[in-house]
Amino acid sequence: MSMPHTPDAFNTFGATYLPGHLGIRITEVSPGKLAAEMPVAPHLLAPNGYLHAGSVVTLADTCAGYGCVSNLPEGAQNFTTIELKSNHLGTAREGTIACVATAVHLGRTTQIWDATVTDKASGKTIALFRCTQMILYPKA
Repeated sequence: MSMPHTPDAFNTFGATYLPGHLGIRITEVSPGKLAAEMPVAPHLLAPNGYLHAGSVVTLADTCAGYGCVSNLPEGAQNFTTIELKSNHLGTAREGTIACVATAVHLGRTTQIWDATVTDKASGKTIALFRCTQMILYPKA
């Protein structure tokens, strides 16, 4: 994926896809780290009025995925997520949630990323997330 690895480039890249539809905004891209935020809106809530777990997972997975893209090894073409796990510790009904994803392992064939989702205003942890990505190379 050849594109600049900047917040603006990732925001433009995802604008017409799920990240853009949910309002995810990338705020920081640096080696081994990526941060984003998402305003809590009614379409992100479950019918019970609480933030839908899928909305939280989408924010965390987007951070880890874009982090992977910005840290692909030389010669790699892309990636695919092969495993993810999340622990949900809290929720939000308004405001903004934030996420910071950090690389745990940046290998030639796999990457592992941890992400923490928080309530931006209070700093309260909403979810802990870990995923593994398989690095994809062009077919020989």
